[in-house]
Amino acid sequence: MAVFDDIQQYDEEIACTSMDEAYLMHVQDPILIRGIGNLTVFGLSSRFQSEFPSALVSRVAPEEFEETMARINSVLKKSLPMNAKWLFCGCMCCCCTLGCSLWPVICLSKRTQHSLNKLLDWENNHLYNKIGLHWRLNKQRVDNSSITEYVLLVEFIPKIPIYKPD
Repeated sequence: MAVFDDIQQYDEEIACTSMDEAYLMHVQDPILIRGIGNLTVFGLSSRFQSEFPSALVSRVAPEEFEETMARINSVLKKSLPMNAKWLFCGCMCCCCTLGCSLWPVICLSKRTQHSLNKLLDWENNHLYNKIGLHWRLNKQRVDNSSITEYVLLVEFIPKIPIYKPD
């Protein structure tokens, strides 16, 4: 009788792995939105491109996407000019302060990243998670260099199939 139990458990494992493979095959690659601003402070651009990606055509309305991008760009528009001013002042005084004058710029940059993450969390909770999308700010390397930049990733949340055994 133990032999039949082993066979039944083995068949269930095969069914689960085939479901996992089918589950993984339906996940689309995330959409990458790069910064296009003329000012970049610590990898964070002053503006992200607001062109509607074609991969989102059946998922979200172009107006909702544009409103989200407008909110993101307004946060950047408010914070990055101040960061640039502090960066300039910090670089001017860097030799005298042994680099300590750059700390305000680092703190302001972290605050900007935090406010963008809070905004993206709010957008995800109120709209995008309900329609199977997830936005996040991601640090990524620029092509074949050691420079990093922040990009927006729009990830597709896969729908989990409900498996009901017969």
